[in-house]
Parts: sequence; structure tokens; C-alpha cells
Amino acid sequence: MALGLAPKEIRPAILPDELVVVKGELISSARKAIEFLGGIKRFVKQGDKVLIKPNMSFAKEVESGANTHPELVAEVARWCLEAGAKEVLVIDNPLYPAKLCLWRSGIREAMDRVKGASFQYLTEERFYQEVEIPGGKDLKKVQALKPALEADIIINVPKAKTHGSTTVTLGLKNLMGLVYEPRAFHSIHNLHQAIAELSLLLKPGLTIIDASNVMVDGGPGGPGTLERRDLVVAGINPVEVDSVMVSLSNWYGRKVKPDEVKHLKIADELGLGKVELGSIRYSMIEG
Repeated sequence: MALGLAPKEIRPAILPDELVVVKGELISSARKAIEFLGGIKRFVKQGDKVLIKPNMSFAKEVESGANTHPELVAEVARWCLEAGAKEVLVIDNPLYPAKLCLWRSGIREAMDRVKGASFQYLTEERFYQEVEIPGGKDLKKVQALKPALEADIIINVPKAKTHGSTTVTLGLKNLMGLVYEPRAFHSIHNLHQAIAELSLLLKPGLTIIDASNVMVDGGPGGPGTLERRDLVVAGINPVEVDSVMVSLSNWYGRKVKPDEVKHLKIADELGLGKVELGSIRYSMIEG
């Protein structure tokens, strides 16, 4: 199997059921989104190894809006097990002390109730493998998490929030938690180019954005202003899911076009998906 690739082609959304926005209570909206996309068995097959990548980089409680809601993470893990997954791993490489992040984010407690799935924080270098980025110009190689490279499908479950360096942090930026030294993206690489080029290697088969409450300033760790959106944005193409999410909220007090987010524009130029909203077909439904 190709390293880190989902078992289906990542391509621009061409059908209404490729991308959906659902408004309502978080878990029911997420469930409705997956049903609308064709059900979890469209993505997870019997015997699959599944890697779920939440955002749990901050040692903060769920009320802070800094991390993916723990109950959403647990629910996605349950769906994968019900679909017959052989292995379901919830993994991140947190920015702050990992044990503290797991505890304060609520993800440890939520995952303890999901029998058959496991959660891990993998911060040691031995869990990573250096691989070349196909077509990478700035990010030519990276130490990527071995379970991500071995997974049959990566399910990306980011939190919608702002970021001082990239305007927003959504699905594409969340993948930085699958590399050994994400801080190097800020120091020795062009951050925007590196985020986009990482998606040449790590390609989620499904992205589910938690936009129940959105940190519209002060991100990524806060404290920031939280605005209630009660949205889940889910779809197959990660660039397009992020682009639609950008259009659904103000960021730092203003509207932002998807092509103003530099890593999304570069991802478009790399052929990974569209940022022009007129080129993206999606549906908006009630949860």
C-alpha cells in the first residue's frame, strides 16, 4: 500500500454527497453528515486499520474550544469499530505535555468508554519514519508517524479555530500532529508551503471538522473568543472541506476568502483540491 494514502482517490468534489455542512447538536450532526456521505462503511472496510487524528495539542478543558470535542472523537471511533475495523487508533503528537493534554482535553475519559479502540500520544522519535514527500519542493522529506503511514484510512477530526501564523487551523494544518517535529514547520520551512506539501503524503480519506463553537480569535490555544456555530463540516477532499469551513465564519473579525489562506491556495496549485467556492459542490442540511 502507498505510504499514508487512503484507499480511494483524493479528488475535487463532483457530487453533492462528497461534502456536507450540517447544523445542529454536535454528535447528531456528525452522524447525519456521515449518513449523508454514504455511511461509515463507505470509508471503513472490514479489517481496516484506522487512524483517527483529533486536535488535542492543548492541556485545556473542552470549554476552551482549543481541542476537538472528546465525545466526537469517541463517537467516530465507535463508528469505525461497528464498520468492522480491525484496529482503531486515536493518535496525536501534542504541543504540550501529552499526559496533561489527554487528561484536560477529556479525550482520555471519553476513549476509556470505547471498548476495542485505543488512544496514544506518540512523542518519541522511534515511532516515526523518515519518508520523502512526492513532489515536495520545500518539504522534501519528513519524519512521519508510522501508524499513519500504515493505516488503511486516516480520519481527520480537527477543531475549527484561528491561528496567528496561518489565519485558521483546520484539517490540513491538523496533520502536522502526525510528524515528529511540527515546530520545524515554523522554523526551518516555509510554513504555508510545508503544510500544503505534507498533504502530498498524508491524505485523509475523511475529514470531519468540529465547528460546534469556533475560536474566532486568540487561537490556536486561546484564550480566544468563542462563537457558537453548531456546525459539522465533513467530506472527502480535505482542501475543499477546509475551504468551505473558512467561508462559514468570520476570522479575526472579518470575512476571509479561502484563497487568502496561503496553505489552502498552495494546495489548490498542487492539484489537491479547489479553494474557489464556485467550484465546490456541497450541501447544507439540518442535523
